[in-house]
Amino acid sequence: MKTEIGAYEAKTKLPELLRGVQAGHRFTITHRGEAIADLIPAKGAGCHDAAAAVEEMQRFLSKNPISGADIKNLIEEGRS
Repeated sequence: MKTEIGAYEAKTKLPELLRGVQAGHRFTITHRGEAIADLIPAKGAGCHDAAAAVEEMQRFLSKNPISGADIKNLIEEGRS
């Protein structure tokens, strides 16, 4: 999602905008109606989330083992 916001409002609401960017939102900062900058997530920002997701999945699987299922077959079924 991309939202336009005036420069003054961006200045006064920067912490709120940064939380929005962290949640995946994008903002275009304008000055007198002209777009001057885009506030978007940093390129490496998603890497930490992916690593945390993998760790969470590993914790889940260690507590809830999948028995009697062939993971490769399940993946192939999902692709058809």
